[in-house]
Amino acid sequence: MRSKIVAGNWKMNKNLEETDALLSALSAKLPDTQAEVMVAPTYVNLNSSVRHLESSTIQVIAQNMHFAANGAYTGEISADMLLNIGIDTVIIGHSERRAYFGETDEILAKKVAAAIAKDMRVMFCFGEELEDRKSGNHFNVVESQLKNALFSLDTKAWSKIILAYEPVWAIGTGETASADQAQEMHAFIRKTITEAYDPSIANNVSILYGGSVKPANAEEIFSKSDVDGGLIGGAALNADDFVAIIKAI
Repeated sequence: MRSKIVAGNWKMNKNLEETDALLSALSAKLPDTQAEVMVAPTYVNLNSSVRHLESSTIQVIAQNMHFAANGAYTGEISADMLLNIGIDTVIIGHSERRAYFGETDEILAKKVAAAIAKDMRVMFCFGEELEDRKSGNHFNVVESQLKNALFSLDTKAWSKIILAYEPVWAIGTGETASADQAQEMHAFIRKTITEAYDPSIANNVSILYGGSVKPANAEEIFSKSDVDGGLIGGAALNADDFVAIIKAI
C-alpha cells in the first residue's frame, strides 16, 4: 500500500535560529496522522535539524545531491555525506534545479542512480511549463521526463521512489491546477508506469502534487484517488499552514 506523504521544501529560506523555531512549532503542533511528514531545510541546517527532531516522527530530507561519491565538485554534497548525518531521502529534479541550474534529464538520471545505489529514497520531481500546457503537450513532456530519468531502473528500485508532479506554471505564481487537473495527470502517470513496468509498481508508488498547495485547497486536492499528498513550498514555512495541510490528508 502506498504511503500518504506531506513534505515541506523550505528552499533557500530560514537561518539556524529560524529553522529551530519552525521545527519546534511543527513538533508541538503536529497532528496525529498516518501520513509521513517530511521537511527539507537548507543544507547548512540539515545536521542540526536531524538532531532537533530525534524524538519526533517528522523526517528531515535533503533538497538536492550530486551524483559523484566525492571529488572536485565545489559546493556539492554527496549521498554518503547525507547518510552520515542521518538523512536517507533526497529531492531530485525540482523545477528550480532544472530551470536555474541547468539540470538535464541525463544529469538527473545519474543523480537518481547514485541515490538508489546507496539505498536512499528519491523524491523525483517533474512537470510541464505553461507553454506545454497551453499547447496540449503536457502529457508528452511528463512522459519524457519520467522515461529519461527513471525507466532504466529495475523493478526493485521503485520501492525507493516517490514521485512529485509539479505543474511548473503553478509554482510560486499563485496559480494552482484544479483538483481534477491534478487527478488527470496523476492517473496518466500511473498509466505510463504501468505500460513501462506493471500495474503493481504503478499502484504502489506515491505520487505527490507540488503546485501551490495551501490550507484552502489541500483537502480537495488530496481527496483525489491518485493524489497521495503534496510537496509544499511557501506554505511549509508557516507552522500553522503546514499543520493545516497535514490535517487535510
